[in-house]
Amino acid sequence: MKFFIDTANLGDIEEAEALGILDGVTTNPSLMAKEGITGAENILNHYKKICDIVTGDVSAEVIATDFDGMVKEGEALANLHPQIVVKLPMIADGIKACKYFSDNGIKTNITLIFSVGQALLAAKAGATYVSPFLGRLDDISTDGLNLIKDIRQIYDNYGFESQILSASVRHTMHVINCAKLGSDVMTGPLSSITGLLKHPLTDSGLAKFLEDYKKGN
Repeated sequence: MKFFIDTANLGDIEEAEALGILDGVTTNPSLMAKEGITGAENILNHYKKICDIVTGDVSAEVIATDFDGMVKEGEALANLHPQIVVKLPMIADGIKACKYFSDNGIKTNITLIFSVGQALLAAKAGATYVSPFLGRLDDISTDGLNLIKDIRQIYDNYGFESQILSASVRHTMHVINCAKLGSDVMTGPLSSITGLLKHPLTDSGLAKFLEDYKKGN
C-alpha cells in the first residue's frame, strides 16, 4: 500500500519523506488555507515546493466546478510539474473533465467520494486515483471501511485500473484496516504514519537492551 501524506505543511512533508517510505502528497484548498497559502500564484509556487521535496505524485485540486474551468485549471496544474495529479470534484463536470484528462494522458484524482456508485463512475472515466473519504463517513456514524471494501470488490470484479486512495484517514487503525482491505493508497496526517512506529513493548524492550549493555560495558 502506498503512503501519501495529506497536508500542505512543508515541514511535515519533509519529515515523512525523510523516513524513506513516502509515496506522494495530497492537498486541498482547506489545507492550503490552514498554512496561510492564499492567492493563485502563491498556491502554484507552493505546489512546486512540494514537488521539489518528494518524488511521488502530488495531487493539486482545481477550484472551478464547470467543465471548461476545470480543464483550463487542470492543464495549468499539469504543466507545473510532471508529478502533479489533477484533483477533481465528484460531480458531473468533474467526471467529464476526468475523461478528458484521461484521454490526454494527464493523471487525475477524483475526490469527495462517498458511495460505491460514485467510485464506479470515476473508474469508468479513467481516474488514476479515486478518493473515498472514510473518516468523514465515520463522523456521521457510517462505517467508512465498508465503502473501501465494496469499492475493492467491484474494481476487482471488472479489472478497473483506478487506484483506491483512502482519504480522510484519521489514525493508525484506519491505516491498518485500509491495508487489510486492499486499498492501493492511504492519505492522512503525519501522525497516522508516525503512529505506526509506536508500541510499548518496543520501547520497553529497547530500554532493557540498553540497560543490560551498560551493565557490561
